[in-house]
Amino acid sequence: MKLSKFLVFILFLVLSSMAAKSQDFVYRPTNPAFGGNYLNYQWLLNSAEIQSDFEEEVTPRDTFRRDPLEDFQASLSRQILSQLSRQVMAKQFGEEAFGEGTYVFGNYEIEVTPGVDGLVIYILDTETGGETTVTIPHY
Repeated sequence: MKLSKFLVFILFLVLSSMAAKSQDFVYRPTNPAFGGNYLNYQWLLNSAEIQSDFEEEVTPRDTFRRDPLEDFQASLSRQILSQLSRQVMAKQFGEEAFGEGTYVFGNYEIEVTPGVDGLVIYILDTETGGETTVTIPHY
């Protein structure tokens, strides 16, 4: 019995003393954004789309079309306000000062009054009711 235990022990030492073979552990990410294989991109995208609960709203393409008359009106309003701002700046900082009073340009009613901080311009859009106050400081 002692001999068999001794032989098993010797056999165990011989087998354990042999060189153990192993390989290096290398981590390779799946996601191409983190250095993984670029061929995994489509699989990951499809997997994410299948799991997604989000439903995209489908809108008809006609909602992107604009009315030419509304565009014309908006363009005209921008031009009127641009012209007004050029006149105000030229008169305020030019040779002659901009006079106070009330002016009407199309749908816009403009009131100019001198204020503590400078020239106060109150602009009222009579069509929509929108209003804006602009203060031009004294220099």
